[in-house]
Amino acid sequence: MDVLRRNNVMVTGRVDGPVVLLAHGFGCDQNMWRLVVPALAREHRVVLFDYVGSGRSDASAWSEGRYSSLDGYARDVVEVCEELDLRDVAFVGHSVSAMVGVLAAAADPERFSRLVMVAPSPRYIDDEGYRGGFSAEDIDELLESLESNYLGWSAAMAPVIMGNEDRPELGEELTASFCATDPDMARVFARTTFLSDSRADLKAVTHPTLVLECTQDVIAPREVGAYVHAAIPGSRLVTLDATGHCPQLSAPEATAEAILAFLGTPR
Repeated sequence: MDVLRRNNVMVTGRVDGPVVLLAHGFGCDQNMWRLVVPALAREHRVVLFDYVGSGRSDASAWSEGRYSSLDGYARDVVEVCEELDLRDVAFVGHSVSAMVGVLAAAADPERFSRLVMVAPSPRYIDDEGYRGGFSAEDIDELLESLESNYLGWSAAMAPVIMGNEDRPELGEELTASFCATDPDMARVFARTTFLSDSRADLKAVTHPTLVLECTQDVIAPREVGAYVHAAIPGSRLVTLDATGHCPQLSAPEATAEAILAFLGTPR
């Protein structure tokens, strides 16, 4: 199957510019990046895509076996890079995609130059000596609610995830994005996301890495950002003056500025 059609790949910006690959998180699609793309596209070749099962990807290519593991999503990333023959890619991953980027860069390190992690979390469940933000019981309840009534869960949770109660239109957009995702595929992606533990993978990261966190984020609290920063040698941690889990929507200018500042730093 044609990878570009399968993953609804879109390319914009400078044809001869350095490549930035933008990867969305759970329940989202490439449209979530639209407010930061213009700033990035002025000097970069920007590549956007949808994971299989999300957005306008080809749903016929989806399989529960492949997408029950973050490795399946990392394969999507690597195959997009292979199809376009991308080199020196700056990978920008939001939420769970930050960990997908870690796996993709480990699988094909020569294709990547940098990693940017936007509101990352290597593990959502608290553990001894580690605060992920949720107890095991919290995640069990979240997944049970999602699986029993996905549309109801989306309407209730999306505004909480987005934050910014004074800007309800942001929560409404995330709700619409969640609701546009096939419920069966969303259930698999949710389990893959919220039950993942990628902490051991962080220590193997060798690419220059930027960790972007928000001042308040119910999904990835600041303790998580500090953990990721400490676990990746030489990484840079930037706290955005933003609330919620989706700064590319709630604070697109600050998000774009932080990414561009990092990309402009010599290796």
